[in-house]
Amino acid sequence: MIRSLLPLRAEGVHSRHTAGVGLALAGLLVAGAALAQPREFPQRPVRIVVPVPPGGSVDAVSRLLAPKMSESLGQPVVVDNRAGASTNIGMELVARAPADGHTLLANTLPLVANPALFPNLPFDAVKSFAPISLVVNGPSLIVAHPSVPARDLRELLALARAKPGALRYSSSGAGTLTHLGAELFLFRTGTRIVHVPYKGGGPALAAAVSGECDLSFQTPLAAAGQVAAGRLRALAVTSRSRLPLLPEVPTAAEAGVPDFEFQSWVGLLAPAGTPAGIVRTLNEHVVRAARSPEVADRFMRDGAEVIASTPEQFARLIATDIALWSKVIREMGIRAD
Repeated sequence: MIRSLLPLRAEGVHSRHTAGVGLALAGLLVAGAALAQPREFPQRPVRIVVPVPPGGSVDAVSRLLAPKMSESLGQPVVVDNRAGASTNIGMELVARAPADGHTLLANTLPLVANPALFPNLPFDAVKSFAPISLVVNGPSLIVAHPSVPARDLRELLALARAKPGALRYSSSGAGTLTHLGAELFLFRTGTRIVHVPYKGGGPALAAAVSGECDLSFQTPLAAAGQVAAGRLRALAVTSRSRLPLLPEVPTAAEAGVPDFEFQSWVGLLAPAGTPAGIVRTLNEHVVRAARSPEVADRFMRDGAEVIASTPEQFARLIATDIALWSKVIREMGIRAD
């Protein structure tokens, strides 16, 4: 437009016309400046894609955060369960979503384990996402059926070493938290216990309660009721300190495995390329929601620890965990099928 207007002045166009052109040009420049300014965020509802079925830890964390985030963002925050393929379906959906902050991903260890389990993923766990915040950490509870002749973790290890492959543990599926936590334990202790995958956390817990499997790595919230009823025996919790939910259960370190700790975290991410300003805004609202008294208290009662990290801290954890799980999966020969 500027080039087309300059010759008019050179040809001696009447000053009235020149003034009109100048006003038109000024109007275009003002309009262009307005369009160049970043739009207020958010412009519409924010969607948290949860790549697992309702009822699990990732779903529970997302549903606790969503109402508080809605209050502070001024837009609805909705949870959208897109389960399947060990969370890969939901991850791909977010990786391909517009990078405008309106579509987020909530996930846990599959984010960092799947690159080693699935070599041909249509997205990259690091390059396809912008970390927002590591929201919470949560340990697992190592539980055994009462028929297992092991009263504590030391006795369990002795039994597993005396009879390699005789014990069986249930999981909610290959590559899930209950699978990876158990495999990390076997990796650290050099023991062999047979993995029996089930289709979901409920069936895996039921298998341990019925005695179909000897052991399971379960979330404290899922297993606490069965422990209280005497249908499962709690051998240890995989955190550094005991849980308020189950204060009588020792940590793995106290129970004889000093170098073993397992925390299943939940974090939020956006598609790669999301503007840094929007990522910062989302981080502020996630942190505010996670640290609100009612949400933090609920997390604590469920056996989880509020972290509410910065994007940079979460990015460092992702890089560290990808390296860890790549080694564990390779050396233990873990397969997704």
